[in-house]
Amino acid sequence: MKKSCITFLLSGIIILSALIATAFSAAAIGNDGGVTAEYLRIHIRADSNEREAQQVKYEIRDAVVEFLIPVLAVPKDKEEAKAAIRKNFGGLEETAEAVLKKRGFSYGAKAELKTEHFPTRVYDGVTLPEGDYESLILYLGSGEGDNWWCVAYPPLCFSSAGGANVAYKSLILEKIREWKRAHA
Repeated sequence: MKKSCITFLLSGIIILSALIATAFSAAAIGNDGGVTAEYLRIHIRADSNEREAQQVKYEIRDAVVEFLIPVLAVPKDKEEAKAAIRKNFGGLEETAEAVLKKRGFSYGAKAELKTEHFPTRVYDGVTLPEGDYESLILYLGSGEGDNWWCVAYPPLCFSSAGGANVAYKSLILEKIREWKRAHA
């Protein structure tokens, strides 16, 4: 009798633990179907991992962020942001290619929107769960080098503060607010 009570109690604890773990896991990875759908990420993929290709990637990042400020100041939702970005693919590519040309690179840039899989990342209390995200990809040349990324919509950028430390940064949002104040 005592043995069956202990077995019953342990079985109940295991089942309860499994239910709780499943509930927390679903919440953490955005199993509500909406978490990954809320974001539009941006990647700028360098041509290679050569030092010069990586350096120009960051120069292009700065130019592209400046280009996107007025583009992303208007959209009220992700679908509008995607439409605005699609409409400005040519400008994005021209912006990147102007930096490439100025720095003596002979390859070009190509922009596209597509869905990609990302691992879970935590940035100073902001968690982006593992999942498939729609992304603006800007390929520089072959696009086979390391990439820089942030979130284009809502306009939240993340930047590495060196090593494993990553700081949450709302760079695009700050720039959009500045632009709106200047053009109000």
